[in-house]
Amino acid sequence: MIKMLETMVCGIKLENPTILASGIMGSAGSSLRLIAKTGGAGAVVTKSIGVMPQKGHKNPTIVELDCGLINAIGLAGPGYREFSEEIATAKKGGVPVIASIFGYSASEFVAAALGMAKTGIDAIEINLSCPNVKKAGTFYGQNPDLTYEVVKDVKDSVKIPVIAKLTANVESIAAIAGACIDAGCDGITAINTLKAMKIDINTGRPILANATGGLSGGCIKPIAIRCVYEIAKEFESDIDIIGCGGAATGRDVIEFLMAGAKAVQIGTGVYSRGIDVFRKVTGEIELFMKDSGYKNIEELVGAAL
Repeated sequence: MIKMLETMVCGIKLENPTILASGIMGSAGSSLRLIAKTGGAGAVVTKSIGVMPQKGHKNPTIVELDCGLINAIGLAGPGYREFSEEIATAKKGGVPVIASIFGYSASEFVAAALGMAKTGIDAIEINLSCPNVKKAGTFYGQNPDLTYEVVKDVKDSVKIPVIAKLTANVESIAAIAGACIDAGCDGITAINTLKAMKIDINTGRPILANATGGLSGGCIKPIAIRCVYEIAKEFESDIDIIGCGGAATGRDVIEFLMAGAKAVQIGTGVYSRGIDVFRKVTGEIELFMKDSGYKNIEELVGAAL
């Protein structure tokens, strides 16, 4: 990968600004390694991991839409003890590995963070924004005081960078970001999926077993761009921002960068363009930069501010 695409996020060097979003490739370390080595991602984020194994919601858990997906998997997966071996496999991909964690209390977030930190991960991403799990998602991320408590406790417990993943379902995402900064957070991922649902008009019932789920895909990108912009407008020099939500092309990623993000996570784009979407996207970014006279990623970051 050429030097012009390199970026630094929370003190971590990435060969390119694309990151696999949490939850896309399941719980297997081999899948994360594949995305890194074959797909070309600059970094990968694990599925959200808690203290204990969790079954998640009953099927059906995914609805495919013209504009994206609605999922209600429900944080299904192993606990951090069972997941630790997968990190060693994921690290063989040769790119930074970020562990996403969740909890039902501040102490559970800390326990998950401590457990994952021992595996050699490069950073922690605190999932404060899952829209379809009660008491473990937006319950924390919609309240500045609770956000501060969780981020502060996690930050004080580990020595690696801590990133908070926020929801757009708040009155002011900048206010929540401010609480993260006050707590010492190193980075913010904006945004998570948005709470949504779809009804089968033939049966008159919701399609998802959980009724509601998280909406992802291109339809949420304008909201995600707005959130990144609002955070960067107020706190650009105080914290690193990672964009997330609907990015699937080089132009999508560039838009996030110009809004103030230093890197961009890709999730649903893996479904629409394949596991090598990261390599495709970085090629498109490189072509745009050469055609437009940009010499490095830093020149793109915050260009719209």
